[in-house]
Amino acid sequence: MALRAAVVGGGIGGTAAALALTRAGVDVRVYEQAQQLTEVGAGVSLAPNGLRMLDRLGLGEGIARVGARHLSAQLRLSDGRPAPHQPHQFAQPGRNVGIHRADLLALLAGRLPAGTVATGHRCTDFSQDAGGATVFFANGAAASADVVIGADGIHSVLQGFVVAPAEPVFSGVVAYRGLVPGLAEYPAGTMRMWVGERKHFLVFPVRAGQLLNYVGFVSSDTSVRESWSAAGDPAALAAHFAGWDPVIGQVIAAITGPGGSGFAWGMYDRAPLPRWSSGRLTLLGDAAHPMLPHLGQGVNQALEDAVALAALLGSCAGPAGVPRALAAYEQLRRERTARVQLGSRRNGAGYDSSGSQLTDRRWIYSYDAWAEAAALAGTLG
Repeated sequence: MALRAAVVGGGIGGTAAALALTRAGVDVRVYEQAQQLTEVGAGVSLAPNGLRMLDRLGLGEGIARVGARHLSAQLRLSDGRPAPHQPHQFAQPGRNVGIHRADLLALLAGRLPAGTVATGHRCTDFSQDAGGATVFFANGAAASADVVIGADGIHSVLQGFVVAPAEPVFSGVVAYRGLVPGLAEYPAGTMRMWVGERKHFLVFPVRAGQLLNYVGFVSSDTSVRESWSAAGDPAALAAHFAGWDPVIGQVIAAITGPGGSGFAWGMYDRAPLPRWSSGRLTLLGDAAHPMLPHLGQGVNQALEDAVALAALLGSCAGPAGVPRALAAYEQLRRERTARVQLGSRRNGAGYDSSGSQLTDRRWIYSYDAWAEAAALAGTLG
């Protein structure tokens, strides 16, 4: 009889976990608090380690269709001149793909069996015993399973059943982000980051090059709430980057034009957690390791989590093996993601120091989470 899994959270990490578990022969249900499965936000850059996982999930062709490969990756100073750096300290030309978060979620959800996702289910409580686990929801429903996966984000309810709750930590940076239509002045297929003192600006194409994703990172002494949907002020963003490369001004000017959008995002993370799992419950993605975006690894690490967890749970002979599989998942993933979390903090400081002391990304990009998990699964017996 197949294992039964309940995934709490229908974002990219939770949906990827559901797809990976389905492919591993696990009977999966996803419970999402929103009334419809959707992704707010804008673009994300898929790195080689994340693309490797999406290939494992059979989505390589879809990514090629709706994504936008970064044929050129440029790190520049505020005036547009090239910033000194080593090739392995930034995105690598031809190896990263920009994609709209909604497009990625649609690709993942589109491969799930009908009826896998239940919306309008906000998690409120959890219990477990030796025989199984149960999640309770605000609408009065409950779901029992052999394993429960908390993919419910940085404000995870289920995290509190694994470790003592801790408030997210404000990074001191506010990001103005959004989308604008492709500009004639901006070179096709190019990811470009401008770096300066206490701020930096990122642009890359998404949706097969039809749109440009932009993020302006600005230091702030005042905390701003963590949100994907709070409106941003294009005039304030323009003031922050006045005197920088004119291309940035052209991107900002397009925010208020047809097809433009702008949001303000207070950036938060947490110190690495001491543990992720308790019995039949484990955490995944931002619920386990919220990280700043300065290495572009938030989504990519969630994809690694999803595929690794599925490989380990798929090796279980039955429900009794779940706690051991979750312990192996935590053993495999916690140290790596902690290193990425802390590296993301350092890399942001490097960008805000005109590109000094940037992180070597080779150890991130070369990793194959599925291969590592499959090797570990072989030792579980």
